[in-house]
Amino acid sequence: MNILIFGPNGSGKGTQGAVVQKKYNVTHIESGVIFRENIKGGTDLGKKAKEYIDRGDLVPDDITIPMILDRLKKDDCKKGWLLDGFPRNDEQAKALDEALKKAGIQLDCVIEILLDREIAKNRIMGRRLCAADNNHPNNIFIDAIKPAEKDGEMVCRVCGGKLSARSDDQDEAAIGKRHDIYYNTKNGTLAAVEYFKKLSQNSNGSPRIIELDGKPGVKEVSEELMKKLG
Repeated sequence: MNILIFGPNGSGKGTQGAVVQKKYNVTHIESGVIFRENIKGGTDLGKKAKEYIDRGDLVPDDITIPMILDRLKKDDCKKGWLLDGFPRNDEQAKALDEALKKAGIQLDCVIEILLDREIAKNRIMGRRLCAADNNHPNNIFIDAIKPAEKDGEMVCRVCGGKLSARSDDQDEAAIGKRHDIYYNTKNGTLAAVEYFKKLSQNSNGSPRIIELDGKPGVKEVSEELMKKLG
């Protein structure tokens, strides 16, 4: 099964992607990792991408998409893949769609996690890290994983350890910029989602579109996702 997954920062997209990866034994591909691997490996595409990155420019699609296609053709993707972080706009969506078709690679499913922008922002800013174990989930804005309280201070709900917040999680301006790109329905990521929705409508439901309400807890969203994926 070949899948694209969309969701704003704070929606739990990475967590749900990991659930899909484990359940269906597909390879989880992140666009940012592809860039780093090509640059580190000194590939021709990586060298070209590095020139743009070093100048602070966006890497053009005619470099990015061949990188992604090369990755999707590797042996570990033969049983299926889940692509996360690309496309980010409708032009990239169209270019990726055309490139996949030309390569004979079928896109089976598009997952979209729906979440109100304000809730997404709060979830990012509400994340707290446990000093004893960063894998202990704590978030002041999610009831199911709210930190505990001890002597008037918030502590880890799992082990009672000290909590802290990542500085980038508290950078409201940076979060806003990322969300500006995602929630833009004209030429942002939601425009890319809309491209695939129209494609599905015009192609007898292919790729399959799965919309998930991101407001419930991780477990509830995962259960809904598994039910809809079948």
